[in-house]
Amino acid sequence: MNGAQPLRLALTPSGRFAALILALHATAALCFLTLMTGWLAAAGAVLLFAAGLAAAWDRALLRGRRAPNTIEIHASGEAVCRFANGDSAAVEGRGGSGVARHWVALRLRSPWRRSLLVAGGMLPAEPFRLLRLWALWGRLPGVAPRQLPPAP
Repeated sequence: MNGAQPLRLALTPSGRFAALILALHATAALCFLTLMTGWLAAAGAVLLFAAGLAAAWDRALLRGRRAPNTIEIHASGEAVCRFANGDSAAVEGRGGSGVARHWVALRLRSPWRRSLLVAGGMLPAEPFRLLRLWALWGRLPGVAPRQLPPAP
């Protein structure tokens, strides 16, 4: 690896992503209540919504102890995710099925978290575009090896 500085992508909380997580969990809880009755159904619905709160807190608002803080992409194409508690994990792109216009799904090599979904609001436009390119191709755009310098 050369001495080039890695591209550091600092993740920011996404309120829209958190609202989406909560809306989906609330819908699941309501569906649960329509299928079952009694205190067991109510308890299940509350647990489903509580799981949504926990997921939104950790995955979208990035407030958990093990929430991702930054993604560092090195010139060699390797990437590392740094977490709030100081741990880190290697990151892999998922290719075409893991990249869309508004989100990027990444695979993590971590014992307690296997994936990371980066929503569009978690990064500014240009760093998010670079993350999408890296997730698709495994490298950042740049100069090809042994490319001639531009003509004067």
